[in-house]
Amino acid sequence: MSLRERKKIQTKETIRRHALRLFTERGYAETTVEQVAEAAEVSPSTVFRYFATKERLIVSDGADPAVADAFRAQPPELSPVQAVRAAFRAAFAGLSEVELAERRDTRLLVLTVPELWAASLDNIKANQAMLASLVAERTGRAEDDPAVLSFVGAVFGIMLQVWLSWSERPELPDLSTLDEALGYLERGLPL
Repeated sequence: MSLRERKKIQTKETIRRHALRLFTERGYAETTVEQVAEAAEVSPSTVFRYFATKERLIVSDGADPAVADAFRAQPPELSPVQAVRAAFRAAFAGLSEVELAERRDTRLLVLTVPELWAASLDNIKANQAMLASLVAERTGRAEDDPAVLSFVGAVFGIMLQVWLSWSERPELPDLSTLDEALGYLERGLPL
């Protein structure tokens, strides 16, 4: 990667981090793009060069490639739910405490700010489509197979419930809570 490309990535990440901090401290509606630009020491036009809308400062575009790569790397003998659990563990394993806290703050904003929740729906759909494709590939089924779609729905239902729990109880550990919840799915959701 060239120096220019690395600098662009660094600038984008700096803007995003300042936006997350300001939105968390002051509130989403109360924070302007101009304030984000000032905190990041760039112009508002630079912010919009990297992020088309205010919502995109928090809501990413598309599916998470780290999870997809980790899922594909799982041994073929693992069931889809075992592969999902292992993929989440692998994707989260390389994150620092700061990165984990940023992800938690991002999820909290998305869950509590209606504009961000609405903006995240395309991202959720992209991640659902990605998981359906990965599970179909692993199981030899079609992406629109009812069993594949039911599995994806169950995984996303669990993820949403865990996110909602995190938003209400921030002391819950991120990965272990998600992993435990997916473990119930793996065991057939016993009650």
